[in-house]
Amino acid sequence: MLDLLSKPARSPSPEPAPGPRDMLTEILRGLRLDGVEYGRCLLQAPWAVAFPAQRAARFHFVGSGGCWLRTQTSEWLQLQPGDAVLLPRGSFHIIASAPEVPAVDVDSLARIAVSENIYLVGGDAHSAGTPAATDPAATPDLMFCAALRFNLDPLHPLVAMMPELMLAGELAQRDPTVPALLEAMEREVTLERIGACGLLARLADALAASVIRAWVECGCGSSTGWVAAVRCPRIGQVIAAIHADPERDWSVPALAELMGASRSSFAEAFTRTMGESPAKYVAKVKMFQARRWISHEGMRIAVAAERLGYDSEASFSRAFKRIIGQPPSSARAEQQQGRKAPPVRFSRP
Repeated sequence: MLDLLSKPARSPSPEPAPGPRDMLTEILRGLRLDGVEYGRCLLQAPWAVAFPAQRAARFHFVGSGGCWLRTQTSEWLQLQPGDAVLLPRGSFHIIASAPEVPAVDVDSLARIAVSENIYLVGGDAHSAGTPAATDPAATPDLMFCAALRFNLDPLHPLVAMMPELMLAGELAQRDPTVPALLEAMEREVTLERIGACGLLARLADALAASVIRAWVECGCGSSTGWVAAVRCPRIGQVIAAIHADPERDWSVPALAELMGASRSSFAEAFTRTMGESPAKYVAKVKMFQARRWISHEGMRIAVAAERLGYDSEASFSRAFKRIIGQPPSSARAEQQQGRKAPPVRFSRP
Protein backbone atom coordinates (compact mmCIF):
# COMPACT_ATOMS: atom_id res chain seq x y z
CA MET A 1 0.00 0.00 0.00
CA LEU A 2 1.36 3.40 -0.98
CA ASP A 3 0.35 6.84 0.29
CA LEU A 4 0.10 9.25 -2.61
CA LEU A 5 0.83 12.21 -0.36
CA SER A 6 3.02 12.01 2.72
CA LYS A 7 1.76 13.60 5.91
CA PRO A 8 3.92 16.46 7.29
CA ALA A 9 5.02 16.50 10.91
CA ARG A 10 2.63 18.18 13.32
CA SER A 11 3.52 21.64 14.46
CA PRO A 12 3.28 22.33 18.20
CA SER A 13 1.95 25.83 17.52
CA PRO A 14 -1.53 26.59 16.15
CA GLU A 15 -1.66 26.59 12.37
CA PRO A 16 -3.62 29.07 10.25
CA ALA A 17 -6.79 27.93 8.54
CA PRO A 18 -5.91 25.97 5.41
CA GLY A 19 -6.12 27.67 2.04
CA PRO A 20 -7.85 26.18 -1.01
CA ARG A 21 -4.76 24.23 -2.12
CA ASP A 22 -4.33 22.82 1.41
CA MET A 23 -7.94 21.69 1.46
CA LEU A 24 -7.38 19.62 -1.66
CA THR A 25 -4.22 18.22 -0.09
CA GLU A 26 -6.15 17.16 3.01
CA ILE A 27 -8.70 15.29 0.89
CA LEU A 28 -5.95 13.62 -1.12
CA ARG A 29 -3.90 12.70 1.91
CA GLY A 30 -5.90 9.56 2.55
CA LEU A 31 -5.71 8.34 -1.07
CA ARG A 32 -3.82 5.07 -1.34
CA LEU A 33 -2.97 2.55 -4.05
CA ASP A 34 -2.82 -1.21 -3.57
CA GLY A 35 -1.23 -3.64 -6.03
CA VAL A 36 -3.60 -6.46 -6.99
CA GLU A 37 -1.78 -8.40 -9.70
CA TYR A 38 1.29 -8.06 -11.92
CA GLY A 39 2.50 -9.64 -15.13
CA ARG A 40 5.82 -9.66 -17.00
CA CYS A 41 4.73 -10.10 -20.62
CA LEU A 42 6.70 -11.48 -23.58
CA LEU A 43 4.80 -11.12 -26.87
CA GLN A 44 6.04 -12.06 -30.33
CA ALA A 45 4.96 -9.61 -33.05
CA PRO A 46 2.47 -9.35 -34.59
CA TRP A 47 0.27 -9.27 -31.48
CA ALA A 48 -2.65 -7.34 -30.01
CA VAL A 49 -4.25 -7.74 -26.59
CA ALA A 50 -7.57 -6.32 -25.38
CA PHE A 51 -7.95 -5.42 -21.69
CA PRO A 52 -11.62 -5.40 -20.59
CA ALA A 53 -12.95 -2.65 -18.35
CA GLN A 54 -12.54 -3.33 -14.63
CA ARG A 55 -12.80 -1.53 -11.30
CA ALA A 56 -9.05 -1.65 -10.66
CA ALA A 57 -6.67 0.71 -12.42
CA ARG A 58 -4.39 -0.60 -15.18
CA PHE A 59 -0.68 0.18 -15.46
CA HIS A 60 1.63 -0.66 -18.38
CA PHE A 61 5.38 -0.20 -18.76
CA VAL A 62 7.08 -0.81 -22.10
CA GLY A 63 10.41 -2.60 -21.64
CA SER A 64 11.43 -3.19 -25.25
CA GLY A 65 10.01 -3.29 -28.74
CA GLY A 66 7.47 -0.50 -28.46
CA CYS A 67 3.72 -0.78 -29.05
CA TRP A 68 0.49 1.09 -29.74
CA LEU A 69 -2.39 1.79 -27.34
CA ARG A 70 -6.00 2.79 -28.03
CA THR A 71 -9.00 3.33 -25.75
CA GLN A 72 -12.65 3.55 -26.78
CA THR A 73 -12.45 7.34 -26.74
CA SER A 74 -8.95 7.95 -28.11
CA GLU A 75 -6.95 7.37 -31.26
CA TRP A 76 -3.92 5.07 -31.44
CA LEU A 77 -1.01 6.29 -29.31
CA GLN A 78 2.51 5.04 -29.97
CA LEU A 79 4.56 4.00 -26.94
CA GLN A 80 8.34 3.62 -26.94
CA PRO A 81 10.61 1.56 -24.66
CA GLY A 82 10.72 3.27 -21.28
CA ASP A 83 7.20 4.70 -21.55
CA ALA A 84 4.59 4.05 -18.85
CA VAL A 85 0.83 4.65 -18.85
CA LEU A 86 -1.80 4.54 -16.12
CA LEU A 87 -5.52 4.06 -16.74
CA PRO A 88 -6.90 5.06 -13.31
CA ARG A 89 -10.45 3.80 -13.92
CA GLY A 90 -9.44 0.58 -15.67
CA SER A 91 -11.12 1.57 -18.94
CA PHE A 92 -11.28 -0.85 -21.86
CA HIS A 93 -8.21 -0.56 -24.09
CA ILE A 94 -6.10 -2.42 -26.63
CA ILE A 95 -2.32 -2.65 -26.74
CA ALA A 96 -0.80 -3.93 -30.00
CA SER A 97 2.45 -4.28 -31.90
CA ALA A 98 0.69 -2.47 -34.75
CA PRO A 99 -2.76 -0.82 -35.02
CA GLU A 100 -4.05 -3.20 -37.72
CA VAL A 101 -3.47 -6.44 -35.76
CA PRO A 102 -6.71 -8.16 -34.55
CA ALA A 103 -6.87 -8.27 -30.75
CA VAL A 104 -7.52 -11.17 -28.40
CA ASP A 105 -8.64 -10.91 -24.77
CA VAL A 106 -5.87 -10.79 -22.18
CA ASP A 107 -7.43 -13.81 -20.47
CA SER A 108 -6.51 -15.97 -23.48
CA LEU A 109 -2.77 -15.57 -22.87
CA ALA A 110 -0.90 -18.32 -21.04
CA ARG A 111 0.81 -17.49 -17.78
CA ILE A 112 3.06 -19.03 -15.15
CA ALA A 113 2.84 -18.02 -11.50
CA VAL A 114 6.01 -16.55 -10.02
CA SER A 115 4.44 -15.76 -6.64
CA GLU A 116 0.98 -15.21 -5.20
CA ASN A 117 0.13 -12.28 -7.46
CA ILE A 118 3.00 -12.05 -9.97
CA TYR A 119 2.96 -13.91 -13.29
CA LEU A 120 5.04 -14.50 -16.40
CA VAL A 121 2.60 -13.89 -19.25
CA GLY A 122 3.33 -15.10 -22.79
CA GLY A 123 1.68 -15.31 -26.17
CA ASP A 124 2.78 -16.01 -29.72
CA ALA A 125 1.54 -14.92 -33.12
CA HIS A 126 -0.86 -17.87 -33.33
CA SER A 127 -2.48 -17.20 -29.94
CA ALA A 128 -2.89 -13.55 -30.91
CA GLY A 129 -5.08 -14.61 -33.81
CA THR A 130 -2.66 -13.51 -36.53
CA PRO A 131 -0.60 -15.34 -39.16
CA ALA A 132 2.71 -16.81 -38.06
CA ALA A 133 5.50 -14.33 -37.54
CA THR A 134 7.75 -13.88 -40.53
CA ASP A 135 10.83 -14.11 -38.33
CA PRO A 136 10.34 -16.63 -35.48
CA ALA A 137 13.81 -15.82 -34.16
CA ALA A 138 12.96 -12.15 -33.67
CA THR A 139 13.20 -10.76 -30.14
CA PRO A 140 9.74 -10.61 -28.49
CA ASP A 141 8.30 -7.37 -27.18
CA LEU A 142 8.58 -7.02 -23.41
CA MET A 143 6.10 -5.27 -21.11
CA PHE A 144 5.28 -5.16 -17.42
CA CYS A 145 1.57 -4.76 -16.61
CA ALA A 146 -0.29 -4.37 -13.35
CA ALA A 147 -3.77 -4.12 -11.86
CA LEU A 148 -3.86 -1.53 -9.06
CA ARG A 149 -6.71 -0.61 -6.74
CA PHE A 150 -7.47 2.72 -5.10
CA ASN A 151 -8.80 2.79 -1.57
CA LEU A 152 -11.52 5.13 -2.86
CA ASP A 153 -14.72 4.07 -4.55
CA PRO A 154 -14.55 4.26 -8.38
CA LEU A 155 -17.52 6.67 -8.23
CA HIS A 156 -15.67 9.02 -5.87
CA PRO A 157 -15.40 12.46 -7.54
CA LEU A 158 -11.60 12.46 -7.27
CA VAL A 159 -11.27 9.16 -9.17
CA ALA A 160 -14.02 10.10 -11.61
CA MET A 161 -12.30 13.36 -12.54
CA MET A 162 -8.99 11.72 -13.39
CA PRO A 163 -8.26 11.52 -17.13
CA GLU A 164 -8.87 8.19 -18.81
CA LEU A 165 -5.16 7.85 -19.56
CA MET A 166 -2.12 9.31 -17.79
CA LEU A 167 1.29 9.29 -19.49
CA ALA A 168 4.28 9.19 -17.16
CA GLY A 169 6.45 10.98 -19.70
CA GLU A 170 4.18 14.03 -19.76
CA LEU A 171 4.43 14.33 -15.98
CA ALA A 172 8.16 13.57 -15.66
CA GLN A 173 9.18 17.24 -15.67
CA ARG A 174 6.81 18.00 -12.79
CA ASP A 175 8.06 15.28 -10.45
CA PRO A 176 11.78 14.37 -10.40
CA THR A 177 10.97 10.91 -9.02
CA VAL A 178 9.11 9.91 -12.20
CA PRO A 179 12.14 9.75 -14.58
CA ALA A 180 14.20 8.00 -11.89
CA LEU A 181 11.53 5.32 -11.45
CA LEU A 182 11.19 4.95 -15.23
CA GLU A 183 14.93 4.36 -15.54
CA ALA A 184 14.88 1.83 -12.71
CA MET A 185 11.98 -0.07 -14.28
CA GLU A 186 13.69 -0.08 -17.68
CA ARG A 187 16.78 -1.66 -16.15
CA GLU A 188 14.90 -4.30 -14.18
CA VAL A 189 12.36 -5.30 -16.81
CA THR A 190 15.01 -6.15 -19.40
CA LEU A 191 17.22 -8.19 -17.06
CA GLU A 192 16.66 -11.83 -16.06
CA ARG A 193 17.80 -11.28 -12.47
CA ILE A 194 16.62 -13.09 -9.36
CA GLY A 195 13.70 -11.30 -7.75
CA ALA A 196 13.26 -8.91 -10.67
CA CYS A 197 9.49 -9.42 -10.88
CA GLY A 198 8.97 -8.63 -7.20
CA LEU A 199 11.08 -5.49 -7.46
CA LEU A 200 9.21 -4.45 -10.60
CA ALA A 201 5.91 -4.81 -8.75
CA ARG A 202 7.08 -2.39 -6.07
CA LEU A 203 8.43 0.02 -8.69
CA ALA A 204 5.12 -0.12 -10.57
CA ASP A 205 3.25 0.81 -7.38
CA ALA A 206 5.60 3.71 -6.70
CA LEU A 207 5.55 4.96 -10.29
CA ALA A 208 1.76 4.89 -10.52
CA ALA A 209 1.52 6.82 -7.23
CA SER A 210 4.10 9.35 -8.46
CA VAL A 211 2.20 9.89 -11.70
CA ILE A 212 -1.00 10.69 -9.79
CA ARG A 213 0.85 12.94 -7.35
CA ALA A 214 2.41 14.89 -10.24
CA TRP A 215 -1.01 15.23 -11.83
CA VAL A 216 -2.46 16.56 -8.57
CA GLU A 217 0.38 19.00 -7.95
CA CYS A 218 0.14 20.46 -11.46
CA GLY A 219 -3.48 21.36 -10.87
CA CYS A 220 -5.27 18.13 -11.85
CA GLY A 221 -5.54 19.41 -15.40
CA SER A 222 -8.81 21.23 -14.76
CA SER A 223 -10.02 24.56 -13.49
CA THR A 224 -13.67 23.52 -13.42
CA GLY A 225 -15.85 20.94 -11.70
CA TRP A 226 -15.02 19.19 -8.45
CA VAL A 227 -11.41 20.40 -8.13
CA ALA A 228 -12.42 23.99 -8.78
CA ALA A 229 -15.06 23.64 -6.07
CA VAL A 230 -12.52 22.23 -3.62
CA ARG A 231 -10.18 25.15 -4.32
CA CYS A 232 -12.95 27.66 -3.66
CA PRO A 233 -12.16 29.07 -0.19
CA ARG A 234 -15.77 28.86 1.05
CA ILE A 235 -17.12 25.74 -0.67
CA GLY A 236 -13.75 24.01 -0.39
CA GLN A 237 -13.70 24.00 3.38
CA VAL A 238 -17.19 22.48 3.43
CA ILE A 239 -16.22 19.66 1.03
CA ALA A 240 -13.02 18.99 2.96
CA ALA A 241 -14.96 18.73 6.22
CA ILE A 242 -17.48 16.28 4.74
CA HIS A 243 -14.73 13.98 3.43
CA ALA A 244 -12.72 14.24 6.63
CA ASP A 245 -15.65 13.09 8.80
CA PRO A 246 -18.29 11.21 6.75
CA GLU A 247 -19.82 9.72 9.93
CA ARG A 248 -20.96 13.11 11.20
CA ASP A 249 -24.57 14.21 10.81
CA TRP A 250 -23.92 16.95 8.27
CA SER A 251 -27.16 18.93 8.21
CA VAL A 252 -27.59 21.93 5.92
CA PRO A 253 -27.57 24.34 8.89
CA ALA A 254 -24.31 22.84 10.17
CA LEU A 255 -22.66 23.13 6.75
CA ALA A 256 -23.98 26.66 6.26
CA GLU A 257 -22.51 27.66 9.63
CA LEU A 258 -19.17 26.16 8.59
CA MET A 259 -19.23 28.26 5.43
CA GLY A 260 -20.37 31.34 7.34
CA ALA A 261 -23.52 31.86 5.30
CA SER A 262 -27.26 31.61 5.66
CA ARG A 263 -28.93 28.29 4.90
CA SER A 264 -30.47 29.53 1.66
CA SER A 265 -27.35 31.26 0.30
CA PHE A 266 -25.19 28.27 1.22
CA ALA A 267 -27.51 25.75 -0.42
CA GLU A 268 -27.73 27.88 -3.56
CA ALA A 269 -23.95 28.37 -3.80
CA PHE A 270 -23.19 24.70 -3.13
CA THR A 271 -25.72 23.43 -5.67
CA ARG A 272 -24.54 25.92 -8.31
CA THR A 273 -20.89 24.92 -7.81
CA MET A 274 -21.25 21.17 -7.35
CA GLY A 275 -24.25 20.49 -9.56
CA GLU A 276 -26.16 18.76 -6.76
CA SER A 277 -27.60 19.62 -3.37
CA PRO A 278 -25.56 19.40 -0.14
CA ALA A 279 -27.77 16.55 1.10
CA LYS A 280 -27.17 14.47 -2.02
CA TYR A 281 -23.42 15.04 -1.88
CA VAL A 282 -23.23 14.10 1.81
CA ALA A 283 -25.25 10.95 1.12
CA LYS A 284 -22.85 9.96 -1.68
CA VAL A 285 -19.78 10.38 0.49
CA LYS A 286 -21.42 8.31 3.24
CA MET A 287 -22.26 5.48 0.84
CA PHE A 288 -18.75 5.47 -0.67
CA GLN A 289 -17.41 5.07 2.86
CA ALA A 290 -19.96 2.37 3.66
CA ARG A 291 -19.10 0.31 0.60
CA ARG A 292 -15.43 0.38 1.54
CA TRP A 293 -16.17 -0.61 5.12
CA ILE A 294 -18.32 -3.54 3.99
CA SER A 295 -16.40 -4.80 0.95
CA HIS A 296 -12.82 -4.23 2.14
CA GLU A 297 -12.98 -4.33 5.93
CA GLY A 298 -15.79 -6.86 6.37
CA MET A 299 -17.95 -4.57 8.48
CA ARG A 300 -21.48 -5.79 9.16
CA ILE A 301 -24.18 -3.86 7.31
CA ALA A 302 -26.00 -3.03 10.55
CA VAL A 303 -22.80 -1.58 12.05
CA ALA A 304 -22.17 0.57 8.97
CA ALA A 305 -25.74 1.85 9.10
CA GLU A 306 -25.40 2.77 12.78
CA ARG A 307 -22.03 4.49 12.33
CA LEU A 308 -23.42 6.65 9.52
CA GLY A 309 -26.42 7.72 11.57
CA TYR A 310 -29.25 5.76 9.95
CA ASP A 311 -32.22 4.86 12.14
CA SER A 312 -32.52 1.37 10.69
CA GLU A 313 -30.67 -1.08 8.48
CA ALA A 314 -33.61 -0.97 6.06
CA SER A 315 -33.38 2.80 5.51
CA PHE A 316 -29.60 2.51 5.10
CA SER A 317 -30.02 -0.30 2.55
CA ARG A 318 -32.48 1.77 0.53
CA ALA A 319 -30.10 4.74 0.45
CA PHE A 320 -27.15 2.50 -0.44
CA LYS A 321 -29.01 0.92 -3.38
CA ARG A 322 -30.26 4.30 -4.62
CA ILE A 323 -26.74 5.78 -4.73
CA ILE A 324 -24.50 2.79 -5.49
CA GLY A 325 -26.98 0.98 -7.73
CA GLN A 326 -26.76 -2.30 -5.80
CA PRO A 327 -27.82 -3.39 -2.30
CA PRO A 328 -25.18 -3.46 0.46
CA SER A 329 -25.32 -7.26 0.32
CA SER A 330 -23.45 -7.01 -3.00
CA ALA A 331 -20.56 -5.28 -1.20
CA ARG A 332 -20.70 -8.04 1.43
CA ALA A 333 -20.45 -10.63 -1.37
CA GLU A 334 -17.35 -8.85 -2.74
CA GLN A 335 -15.72 -9.09 0.68
CA GLN A 336 -16.52 -12.80 1.03
CA GLN A 337 -15.28 -13.61 -2.47
CA GLY A 338 -12.07 -11.70 -1.76
CA ARG A 339 -11.20 -14.23 0.95
CA LYS A 340 -11.08 -17.01 -1.65
CA ALA A 341 -9.38 -15.35 -4.62
CA PRO A 342 -7.92 -12.03 -5.79
CA PRO A 343 -10.77 -9.65 -6.76
CA VAL A 344 -9.19 -8.79 -10.13
CA ARG A 345 -7.52 -11.31 -12.44
CA PHE A 346 -4.84 -10.27 -14.87
CA SER A 347 -5.46 -13.42 -16.91
CA ARG A 348 -6.74 -16.92 -16.33
CA PRO A 349 -4.32 -19.77 -15.44
